[in-house]
Amino acid sequence: MRVALVHDYLNQYGGAERVLEAFCEMFPDAPIYTLVYDAKSTGFAFEGRKIKVSFLQKIPLAASRHRYFPVFMPYAIEQLDMRDYDLVLSDSGSYAKGVITNPRTVHISYCHTPHRYAWDNSPKLLSEFKYPRIIKAASPFFMTYLRFWDIEACERADAFITNSQFVRKRIRKYYDRDAEVIYPPVNTNHFFPKEPSDYFLMVGRMVPYKKFALAVEAFNRLGFKLKIIGDGPERKKLAKRARSNIEFLGLISEPYLAGYYARAQALIFPQEEDFGVVAAECMASGRPVIAYKGGGAVEIIKEGEDGIFFDEQTPDSLTEAIGRFQSMKFNPYLIREHAMRFDKGRFKEEISSFISQYL
Repeated sequence: MRVALVHDYLNQYGGAERVLEAFCEMFPDAPIYTLVYDAKSTGFAFEGRKIKVSFLQKIPLAASRHRYFPVFMPYAIEQLDMRDYDLVLSDSGSYAKGVITNPRTVHISYCHTPHRYAWDNSPKLLSEFKYPRIIKAASPFFMTYLRFWDIEACERADAFITNSQFVRKRIRKYYDRDAEVIYPPVNTNHFFPKEPSDYFLMVGRMVPYKKFALAVEAFNRLGFKLKIIGDGPERKKLAKRARSNIEFLGLISEPYLAGYYARAQALIFPQEEDFGVVAAECMASGRPVIAYKGGGAVEIIKEGEDGIFFDEQTPDSLTEAIGRFQSMKFNPYLIREHAMRFDKGRFKEEISSFISQYL
């Protein structure tokens, strides 16, 4: 059986790329098709794989500034040659599900979310990512086209898998398709409980929707220690606003990251995510999560056992939750036990079982 893997753009390393890694382990000979590829930005996680890119790779800055080229992406994904495959497995949050396959080919799409720039508050997203004026000016016309294209593209998949019940509802709303929920993979054997220290932790890419600024303001008020792991376009601005109790550690490899999770008082998780791999990793380390009550977090976290929620994405609401947390106790081994339902081995088994229904 000839298998191809398709990914939107391979120029960062996050939850979607961890799903792709698991697919690579399941299908070690399958090539990866993607719009653009930057090995360094993925931490060389896919080094040695056969990677086939679209014509966008040849355009200057496309690999590093892919969001500046949205008008070309529907066309570019359709030009990837899928003629020779029995199974196409797309890992998609935007364009990858739109590949065109032969009628005999089975196309299964792991959909992380319906295309955010088509269906969410696109003016707000454009503002947050600081697009050039020409793209902002053209966006109302392009977004209409993108919505039509996205609806058509979703019909090209024979079946959908998704990462949470939260996204499953979005898929039903925008695509009128059902999806099987298979939670993303977590390397649970990399994380273990340890004696906690005196700091709180945030982990992730520093972009506006992750709400790092909200946490910085709350911890500026509280004076508690907060360590922030990751990088992104907002890092410099956040560092300027942060007081001395807040430490920016940059990018850290997974073995060291496990230690920071295990010794944290709790993970601060103020964003609305489709799933929330960072929260699941922290739980695999036996540490609780203080999370905004929205998105995939409500499926991951059992309140009072794995952490607590706050209701509004404001510094006041987060500060109040941290105050409640101070008087609570959590069982690290129970938290880790709950996280085991996201183990990578379980993910592979469920994906294999789902695919077998269509072959």
